[in-house]
Amino acid sequence: MPVNDAYTPYGPGRNTPVRNGDGVGANRAALAIHTIADIAAGFLVLWILLHLLDANQANVFVGFVHSVADWLAAWSQDIFTMEAESLRVILNYGLPAAIYLLLGHGIAARVRRI
Repeated sequence: MPVNDAYTPYGPGRNTPVRNGDGVGANRAALAIHTIADIAAGFLVLWILLHLLDANQANVFVGFVHSVADWLAAWSQDIFTMEAESLRVILNYGLPAAIYLLLGHGIAARVRRI
């Protein structure tokens, strides 16, 4: 008597490609996006702190953090032009940090749903 087995194009006993439905790839991609956004925002916040604490501008580490923060916030420089330099630095570097966090975490949440 015939049995109503599911059709397998590879025939019985062969390895069939099986999709792993647990979303590991999406979770890894979301974690990568999340981490990159956090690192970008971290550099910007670190530069704000170093500037507010009057760190030595001739120091190699301070120069590196400043150059990375300048590159990350290049699109937002001089949006705010205040007389007080501390407030100007906080706003001109804080805005991109907040945007990177919001976009990065939002995109990661969206990818995680896939």
